[in-house]
Parts: sequence; C-alpha cells; structure tokens
Amino acid sequence: MADRSKTIKVDYLARVEGEGALHIDYDDSGVQNVQLKIFEPPRFFEALLRGRDYLEAPDITARICGICPVAYQMSAVHAMENALNLKPGGALRMLRRLLYCGEWIESHMLHISMLHAPDFLGYPNAVAMAKDHPEIVKNALEIKKAGNALVRLIGGREVHPINVRVGGFYKVPEARELTALVAQLEMARDLTERLVRWSAALPFPSYEWRRDNHYEFVALTHPSEYPMNEGRITSSAGLNISAQDYENHFEEEHVAHSTALHCTLRERGAYLVGPIARYNLNRDKLSPRALQLAEEINFTAPCLNPFQSILVRSLEVLHAFEEALHIIDRYQPPAEPHLKTEPRTASGCAATEAPRGLLYHRYDIDEKGKITTAKIVAPTSQNQKTIEDDLRLMLPSFMHFPEDKLQGLCERAIRNYDPCISCSTHFLQLHLNYGQVQSKQSMVTGKPGQPPAR
Repeated sequence: MADRSKTIKVDYLARVEGEGALHIDYDDSGVQNVQLKIFEPPRFFEALLRGRDYLEAPDITARICGICPVAYQMSAVHAMENALNLKPGGALRMLRRLLYCGEWIESHMLHISMLHAPDFLGYPNAVAMAKDHPEIVKNALEIKKAGNALVRLIGGREVHPINVRVGGFYKVPEARELTALVAQLEMARDLTERLVRWSAALPFPSYEWRRDNHYEFVALTHPSEYPMNEGRITSSAGLNISAQDYENHFEEEHVAHSTALHCTLRERGAYLVGPIARYNLNRDKLSPRALQLAEEINFTAPCLNPFQSILVRSLEVLHAFEEALHIIDRYQPPAEPHLKTEPRTASGCAATEAPRGLLYHRYDIDEKGKITTAKIVAPTSQNQKTIEDDLRLMLPSFMHFPEDKLQGLCERAIRNYDPCISCSTHFLQLHLNYGQVQSKQSMVTGKPGQPPAR
C-alpha cells in the first residue's frame, strides 16, 4: 500500500470558531469513515446553573458564547417565563425581537466577511483579502457596526449584554434613542443589498444535497414572522411540535470520538439546523425587500447547495435590517420595563433561532426560584452528525481533485455550517487516511494568540 499512500497536511485551519478535529478514511472504493472530533473538556454550564437563582440564568447563559449571547439569553428567559406562565407582549416582545436582529447582523457579518468570503475569493484569510478587496471588508464592518449599535442600546453592551431579564428588561430605551439609529440602519441596509447581489455572484462549487435523502431541515416556524425567538419546531419531513415536546423527538448521545454530544431525531437520525433550514422552511416570510431581492437573483427554495449558506446569511441580514426599522418605526415604550415575577416550583422550556440554528433550553426551579435542572442543546451539537454525513456524501464527487484542493474543500464544507465550536472546544485537526497509511497534521485555532498544536 506504500506506493498508494498519500499524505494530506494542513498546518493551520483558521476561520472556524473554536477547535476540533476531522478524521477521514478513504481508499479507491470511496470514503470509509468520517469523524468530526471535538475533544475539549466539558464547560459544565448546565451544572453551574444548578442552585442559582432563576433571575441569574440570562446573565450566566450569555457567557456561553461571545458571538451569540442574545440567543442564549432569549432562550433562557423564554424558558423561565414558560415555567412561570408569563408572556411579555407588545413593546417588550418587539424589543426582544429587535435585540435578536442586532445579534443576527453581528454574527452573520462576522462569518460572511471574515470567515467565509475568503474561501470564494481564494484568500487564506480576511486580512489578505482586504488588500485586494478593501471595499468588501469596509462595507462589512459598517454593516456589523449597525448591529453592534442595536445590541449596545438594548442589551446594555455589545458583548455579553446585561439588560435582559426574566419578564422583560431592566431598562427600556426611549423612542428617541431608537430613532437616532435609523440613519445608520438605513445606510447599512443599503450596503447589505449590495452584499446580497455580490454573494449571489460568488463561484459556488457545483454540488447539491440529494433531494431523496438529504437533509431533514429543522427550524422554528411562526404563523406570520420569519422565526427568531418564537414558533413551533418544524421540519421538511413533517415534524411540527412545540418546544415542550422537543425531548420526545430529539435525543443526545455520546460518541467515542468526541467529547461533545451528538443530537439526532429519534425517528430519522441526523438533521440540519441553521440559516439554510430556516430559509427553506420560511422563505415566504422574509421581509418584502429581502424576498423581492431573492426573487430578482432567482434564489428559490429549497436551497440544496450547502456552499450557498453565505447567500442565505446575506438575505437574513437584509431581513434583520428591515425588521429592525419596522419595529423602531412603531415603537412606543412600555409602561413598565418588565413584568412582575414570582418564583414557584415549575418546569419550563423554550427554543429560539440562534444565528447558527435552533437553540433549546429547559429548566426546573424549586419554590424559592433555585434552578434544580438545566438542559441546553446548542445548534452546533445538533449539526455535528450532519457535518460528518455531508463530507461522507460530498467527497466522492471530488475525489479526483488534487489533495491540497480536496483538503481545502473539506475545510470549506465545515465553514458552510459556521460551527461555533468555541462554545465548548478550542482546537481543530484534520486527518486524512488513504488506505492503511494515516496522515496526521495539526491545524487550527480561530483564537488569536493560540499556536497550532504540535
């Protein structure tokens, strides 16, 4: 086998949030084994929540992720309010949706411009890309700044917001404070339209998921809104359940090659959450301008090319700006910043749409409001098995590529999912085996200051 062996070496895979490892065995007959390995020790957030007051959950869970803290806060407060039978409406509900718009803009623009775009333009990173395409990076930063402004005003600060609480907010903005953001949001919205058109013209690899076996798309669906923080859990295979029924259909399991849990649908196995799933199940609920632009560029649903996730994210950013401007235009401050809450022995759960996909929280609290049980299922853990299946199905179509190009394709395929491995891990390695010979080379880290493993 020695003369048939190949060595695939990747020294440094950047632009993935966090670290893990990818192990692929293949030979002349095809891909034999794919394992996405996540090996960082658990962070014990669910254990940290036990014994804490129910009012502390939004602030503690916000620390799980610096990229999408709002999603964790929203899921936590909705789950607690479900337990306490509270349902903030009116301006409080709209402010939460506005805050979520800010997070989608922040997170999607980080991924589009800094992590994913260099793949399509042939650059190793955004810094190198910026030398030849400064307008892309400059415009992206302007768009992201508008998202930052929303999160800062409503959440109290841009990273790990502190203004969200069970029942509403600690403080709500004045109408004039929101109105002051309109010009910036409109400018960023116009830049985003250009971003969508630019994304649509990118050279996407010619690959599609097979309609007959891939994938089961899972996302929230709301009767009248593109889903963010409310809705039923639905799928392309007919699933239609409330968040309260989530654990009757979804289950997590340990696998030998990863410290992270794999989540599957009990009925059917792997599934996909995230922007493409949201788009495929909710395209008709995009804002008028986003939907019109999708039609102009002939971007229909279902989207079956995973590399077009960057285009879906661009459309969702445009939707978020339109949604934000719509909310601000109609905003009237609520009489009180939050509803009164009283602890009681109860259980509650909720699901929201984090930028990367469905996020599920469940809590049990006692009569004093102390948390006795916490369960959190992040989007990346739900997509891990699908990432493995994606590579297993995708690679046979590209096995004729030179090894460096094949390796790059694997990395791009992972970035399609925008995995937020940093919530639980810190390293990514790639191992490609041909026949009996294993090649192993350390790669990655998306975190500044961390050297590649040796």
